[in-house]
Amino acid sequence: MLSRMSSARSAPRLIVTVLGSGTSQGVPMIGCKCPVCQSPDSRDKRTRSSIFVETPLAKILVDTTPDLRQQALREGLDHLDAILFTHPHADHIMGFDDLRRFCEIQGGPLPVYGSADTLAKIEAIFHYAFNPRTLVPGYVHVLPNAVTGMFELGGIEITPLPVPHGAVSTLGFLFAHKGRKLLAYLSDCATVPDPIRDLIRDVEVLVIDGLRDKPHPTHLTVSGAVAAAQAIGARRSYITHQTHEKRHVDRMRDFAGRHRSGLRRHENRVRPRAVMTA
Repeated sequence: MLSRMSSARSAPRLIVTVLGSGTSQGVPMIGCKCPVCQSPDSRDKRTRSSIFVETPLAKILVDTTPDLRQQALREGLDHLDAILFTHPHADHIMGFDDLRRFCEIQGGPLPVYGSADTLAKIEAIFHYAFNPRTLVPGYVHVLPNAVTGMFELGGIEITPLPVPHGAVSTLGFLFAHKGRKLLAYLSDCATVPDPIRDLIRDVEVLVIDGLRDKPHPTHLTVSGAVAAAQAIGARRSYITHQTHEKRHVDRMRDFAGRHRSGLRRHENRVRPRAVMTA
């Protein structure tokens, strides 16, 4: 469990499960003999970055990673009400066809949300799922929704958070209820611009990209993620999209020695989950 934000019984719950917290190639990497990839510690096993958000009214998936089938089986996912896409890079969309099973179980198409550019790029790859003349049983079918501003799903207000990520703009997402900022998810970003920091200031839980210690042109470093989290004033923060460059135990030792910020590294295999009420 990541954190229990409140014990108010009358408020709706927001449950967040980290399905994956690894970088684009996953951890361990194919053919790699480094100490992290060879580690027996389950916390050093990371599928590609994604989260699953539940409210009493909706079950929402953020991104369809190449590991979606594995993630869904591990967490027992059998129903989705909507899918949010951050951006069209392969590690965030190439599990798209695994949505077919959810369409089959639920007997109809699934709503998907993302920027117009992201949806267009996904449609170019998975054209058969968009606006088919007939709905073929056993295949994936989706209802595209271009995100241009705040929208609501499952009683939760969702605000898009555009952040730079190399040649593309990634959509992060702020999940709030009646003005209370519950969760901000920024999976892939080189920086967090001031207007975005202002939007998510004092958020209760922040999940933020922290690729590695060495600088990268399209991702935050771990120290950059720590600095952003401190500037935002998040009550609790976690790093995602991690590489294979440092073992979990060493990273936590490093935080204990240098980063006294409450920032912790995400681990998909311990099934971290945040339960929040608003």
